[in-house]
Amino acid sequence: MDTTGTGNSLLMRNPHVLQLIMDSLRHWVTEMHVDGFRFDLAATLARQFHEVDRLSSFFDLVQQDPVVSQVKLIAEPWDVGEGGYQVGNFPPLWTEWNGKYRDTVRDLWRGEPRTLAEFASRLTGSSDLYQGDGRRPLASINFVTCHDGFTLHDLVAYNDKHNEANGEDNQDGESHNRSWNCGVEGETDDPDVLALRARQIRNFVATLMLSQGVPMLSHGDEFARTQGGNNNTYCQDNEVAWVRWPEGDSTLLAFTRAMAWLRRDHAVLRRRRFFHGRPVEGTHDELSDISWFTPEGEEMTQDDWDAAQARALTVFLNGNAISEPGERGERITDDSFLLMFNASAEALDFVVPVNQGAQWQVVVDTAREEGVPPGTGGKVRAGERVTLVDRSLVVLQRPA
Repeated sequence: MDTTGTGNSLLMRNPHVLQLIMDSLRHWVTEMHVDGFRFDLAATLARQFHEVDRLSSFFDLVQQDPVVSQVKLIAEPWDVGEGGYQVGNFPPLWTEWNGKYRDTVRDLWRGEPRTLAEFASRLTGSSDLYQGDGRRPLASINFVTCHDGFTLHDLVAYNDKHNEANGEDNQDGESHNRSWNCGVEGETDDPDVLALRARQIRNFVATLMLSQGVPMLSHGDEFARTQGGNNNTYCQDNEVAWVRWPEGDSTLLAFTRAMAWLRRDHAVLRRRRFFHGRPVEGTHDELSDISWFTPEGEEMTQDDWDAAQARALTVFLNGNAISEPGERGERITDDSFLLMFNASAEALDFVVPVNQGAQWQVVVDTAREEGVPPGTGGKVRAGERVTLVDRSLVVLQRPA
């Protein structure tokens, strides 16, 4: 039975198939020194009989193997068979490509209604998917694009796939891409459209780097490579699918690098445990480890979360309320951040919340082409207003 769609499904109840897989994995670790595996269409590996079963013999073998159990195990947690979408259902040792993260972040920035509440869950590590079986934010591999589907450039430049070159009358590839072309399909010289597309790309990169979990950036997205709207280039061994690495830095590459460094330098942006949503014992800080605010600076209510047209919010990340200890058991403290998201189609004034800190510095602003590298933005005080243009995000930082 072909549950992969590529004709190479393995018969997982056959002991010799299991032996072949485990012998191969051990060989690659011990002899080739790989540090982990990403399993394509991994739900197929759990089909010991017909349905996907997290108690499959393969998972038992991995769990008890002294070699394979010690390396990174990343699942693409779906296949094309019945009941194949298994995001959040892999065993504790495994991390997963978070397809719900991809869909929700795409929907937020293209302006879909009723996305704010789920976006909050995806931004904070998807505890609804991974916390139930004891996994932590690292279980979530966050991504917006990957080797399948649109590149990041094409995600903001095409409403529809353009796969005619693949020779299948444009019938191949995913038709529901949650993409938005910013007003013009394909390439254009319109400066307003190009500016909006560039801002949307920066929004996606920044959101990815500000999210709890593990960020995954598809190669070439950091300099906006395009496949001309083709979202299924597996059959194209030519310039459609090749990655042409630029000789010099671009502003997008510099922005992506700056966002990666911001994440690397601040533990509150890459927590190892989920947020509690309350003050943390032992930190001597009366503020919650995370808080949510409307653009008016008021704490979000249930009605605010439920509002269909709500597309903007402020998130407070308390660097003084990190619950996990450091490598030697020491307490971790960090700067605090305010993340302001405006995914609406018009500019909005955001009020800086009054109780989370007296003075803040702008360290990211996706409305600017360079994105404001850390340390170069202006200062704002509690209660002041910060104007966010349509479809942009701003990050404010307060020293610990």
